[in-house]
Amino acid sequence: MEIIIGILVGLILLTTIVVIHELGHAIAARRNGVIVEEFGVGFPPRAVGKKFKNSFLGKNVFFSLNWLPLGGFVKMHGENDADRRPGTFGRATFWQKTKILLAGVLMNWLTAVVLLSGLSLFGVPKVIDDQFTIKSDSIVQKSPIELALVQEGSPAAKSGLQTGDRLISFDGKAIDSTDQLYALTKQQAGKSVEVVTKRGDEKNTRTTIVTLRAEKDAKEGYFGAAPQQRETLRATWSAPIVGVGLTSQLTVMTFQGLGDTLGDFGQGLVQKISFDEKVRNEGGQNIEAAGKNVAGPVGLLGKILPGVVQSGLPFVILVMAIISISLAALNVLPIPALDGGRWFVMAFFRLIKKPLTAKIEERIHGTGFLLLMGLFVLITIADIGKF
Repeated sequence: MEIIIGILVGLILLTTIVVIHELGHAIAARRNGVIVEEFGVGFPPRAVGKKFKNSFLGKNVFFSLNWLPLGGFVKMHGENDADRRPGTFGRATFWQKTKILLAGVLMNWLTAVVLLSGLSLFGVPKVIDDQFTIKSDSIVQKSPIELALVQEGSPAAKSGLQTGDRLISFDGKAIDSTDQLYALTKQQAGKSVEVVTKRGDEKNTRTTIVTLRAEKDAKEGYFGAAPQQRETLRATWSAPIVGVGLTSQLTVMTFQGLGDTLGDFGQGLVQKISFDEKVRNEGGQNIEAAGKNVAGPVGLLGKILPGVVQSGLPFVILVMAIISISLAALNVLPIPALDGGRWFVMAFFRLIKKPLTAKIEERIHGTGFLLLMGLFVLITIADIGKF
């Protein structure tokens, strides 16, 4: 049931983010004199649709709802750069085309700012060590220490402790941080200690005696349970500033992550053709590391989002902002078939002063689309393997 809820929430999030992206293109197109023919939620086949004589996107725009709930699209009049008919995308100036192509990126980035600004008012989860805040207007709230993982056969497991138990005290001392717990377990190595916990919605505490591993046997830890403590950072007047600052911080980290992933993958491919077996093995490790950093729709909907949904609404909103930033970052890169790639091809042909014919443009972006679909299939296979 949790996976089904996670998938449904994920589909709603992904569709909303992509629709916002496409809405940016549509609004920018109308403002720059390009006719919007259709605006669709989801991808064909079409479920229902209606043409409106007057709408916020212009006259005679067809709005459709489609069966594949993985995003949305906007269809503009004459999308080829070579089309010179009135009201076409091709007829627009270079600057107008730039604004139309990058409007989706801007909309996704602003969406993240709005989400993170609103979340800051109620408490944004701390997910980065140096997470952006305004110190004079930052309230730190810490949750109780929970056991995020209890190792099978460990002292904690043998005493009956379970994942999700809240830690009240350890060896008679109230626990305020994970560092304090680690220090106490090391200090009492090999001894029996009293551990007080709370489980679920129970009103009464549980008292358990746990015999910790001795120093010589502590390769997997003295206690055998991994603690976690969630921190949230609240702001008042500075919430919009925090929204912009945190979005900027996550944007930089997204590009760094993309760079590291592409670097590992490229280096791994080069190493795999080496005659040295050790180098080839290192190449396999680099490719594997790159694969672990990438998740497609299957991994996102089936593995990541169900856990996020269980963590609560703040984490769902945070992940929605991160996905929105990721979509913006991906679309600004010069990848054929994506917004950045379309702009790059258009700018390149203007720079070399050669006409970008419809045939050439379709060939470039068609090839890019096929490569993206191939990558999508590989990521999907990897996602299924992760289950």
